[in-house]
Amino acid sequence: MRVFLVAGEPSGDRLGGALMAGLRQLVPDVRFSGVGGPSMQAQGMSSLFPMEELSVMGLVEVLPRLRRLRRRIRETAEAVLTERPDVLITIDSPDFSLRVAKLVKASSDVRTVHYVAPSVWAWRPGRARKMARVIDHVLALLPFEPPYMQAAGMDCDFVGHPVVAEPQATAEEIGAFHAAFALGDAPVLLVLPGSRHGEVGRLVEVFGDGLRRFLRDRPEMRVVVPAAAPVAGMVAEAAARWPGDPVVIDPGAFSTDVALAHKRAAFATAELALAASGTVSLELAAAGTPMVVAYRLNWLTWQLARLLVSVDTVTLVNLVSESRVVPECLGPDCTGEAIAERLREVAARPQAQRAAMEETMRKLGRGGEAPGLRAARAVLDRL
Repeated sequence: MRVFLVAGEPSGDRLGGALMAGLRQLVPDVRFSGVGGPSMQAQGMSSLFPMEELSVMGLVEVLPRLRRLRRRIRETAEAVLTERPDVLITIDSPDFSLRVAKLVKASSDVRTVHYVAPSVWAWRPGRARKMARVIDHVLALLPFEPPYMQAAGMDCDFVGHPVVAEPQATAEEIGAFHAAFALGDAPVLLVLPGSRHGEVGRLVEVFGDGLRRFLRDRPEMRVVVPAAAPVAGMVAEAAARWPGDPVVIDPGAFSTDVALAHKRAAFATAELALAASGTVSLELAAAGTPMVVAYRLNWLTWQLARLLVSVDTVTLVNLVSESRVVPECLGPDCTGEAIAERLREVAARPQAQRAAMEETMRKLGRGGEAPGLRAARAVLDRL
């Protein structure tokens, strides 16, 4: 069996690596080719070119590389057509992936699978119909997504979210974390201001204001900030002005294994979290950490979002559990005063989120077959 896979970002590479491991478990002599990072290469892929060339976000960043990206799209499609694999699996990165699939479909009958459904349930539902022109089968991370894809004419299987397969902190990791940062027995407030420069820039000041207001009544709490590598310096500079004697975990200061262990321990030991909107809410739910979600956009983007978004919450824990227990401070409501008030409410009643977090993990596949193996099985079952 021959499988061609394409991933363009680290998150897609991890999904691809787990899927490839699942395929190899079910079909031991499977052969892989395509584009991927270290996780996919560890499963036997020799990447057509460095995956990092595709990890570009934002119009300003894309424009200077547009010619090269177009060339890479053509090269990738030509490689698929030359190899004639049993299936082409594109993983997230739709701007690149779907253009490759379009060229492949125009010249062949190679079956196309896309891993990670677009969030048409939240905005731009027309994307599903457009995607159905070039994609045969979708692997969905969220349990409510298949009907949207099927209505547009594609096969779709919910295969579980990778968060359920991620390891949780051990007692040894928690002890080492507390010792490394001299936290003692202080209760921990986790702060997660995002992973991109733009969102961090919009959030660090309002997060700081919210923390000052909240910690007036909880001076014993220590602030811990597990920073994403690309913004660690920016976060450390801002956190130096925050109360709570902040500890910033810079992953660049440790080996990969130690950095991940410290992050797991921070999530597990925290009494409460303040987080930017995003999939981090699922990581917090997996660790059982009560949270407040906050996000701020520029004025024009917020006005457009209000018109285009069709859901009343952006937090995946709320959506998956069909509850609204995670409070949100969004747009004009993202103020220091509002953040502090929501933190007080959650600190006073942390148990209110417990059931929703457990239900979210159950619905995402915790306790069942690993998502990578489920995804592999779904691909094979529909071939």
